[in-house]
Amino acid sequence: MQKIIKPLIRKNDTKIVLVVLDGVGGLPVNGKTELEAAATPNLDALAIESACGLHIPVAPGITPGSGPGHLGLFGYSPLENPIGRGILEALGLGLEVRKTDVAIRCNYATIKDGVVTDRRAGRIPTDQSRKLTERLQKGISKIDGVEITFAPGMEHRFAVLLRFPDVLEPDAAAIPDTDPQQEGKAPLAPVPLAESADKVAKVTDKLIGMVHEILKNEEKANFILTRGFSGMPDIPTFEEAFGLKSLAIATYPMYRGLAKLVGMYAPALEGSVEDEIDFLKQNYDAYDFFFLHVKKVDS
Repeated sequence: MQKIIKPLIRKNDTKIVLVVLDGVGGLPVNGKTELEAAATPNLDALAIESACGLHIPVAPGITPGSGPGHLGLFGYSPLENPIGRGILEALGLGLEVRKTDVAIRCNYATIKDGVVTDRRAGRIPTDQSRKLTERLQKGISKIDGVEITFAPGMEHRFAVLLRFPDVLEPDAAAIPDTDPQQEGKAPLAPVPLAESADKVAKVTDKLIGMVHEILKNEEKANFILTRGFSGMPDIPTFEEAFGLKSLAIATYPMYRGLAKLVGMYAPALEGSVEDEIDFLKQNYDAYDFFFLHVKKVDS
């Protein structure tokens, strides 16, 4: 897509607003889906003024996760630009990521007698999660010469950044999740799938053990499950690819992370959809392109 579009780029003063309605798909209940049953005057008015159509973000028959799905919406091929969730979470939480880093998306979890009893630690409140993450940062700053940075997220989620002394090989983050994906099972070990991932796996294994030692007396969040190991990919910025300056308006860290990954300005925002729309109104004249991430529709 970028090869086709790039020669067609012409500078002008127009603006584009891309509104992403996240999570509104559903199955019929009493014969109607959520959107069919809802009163949608705002969406109806928006559709009249918009360009509407169908879009396959990855390929026919593939159900994408949030990362590849949004990457496809931005005009990038998820098949040509595979991106791990760890890097998106880290960027979205405000961490600076370098070519020497591996980012990991983590869950606080509950473990008892060697098995996971709750993969999300009862979805502990964000304030509690933040305090635990700060505690981990005070207790763990470096492992085998690798700098460790923790970033608190929402509820049971947080990110960890492993900063190595030297630039890493492209497959250094080739490590599967340690989340067994089911309660009642033992957590998995961080196993390297490539030779260059061996050191990352060893550091991660020590990290998990050190975290458990610090949190072992916690009632719920006494363990962590690591997911989405990823390094910084080599991907053109949105302006390089499409000639557009860009602003991403999103409250959830992962979406901000993806926007930052392709060079969008993505300020840390909190609040409701109304707050996001107010931010758009206040900043509309300052940018050439907007990505508005909406997580609810008219009721």
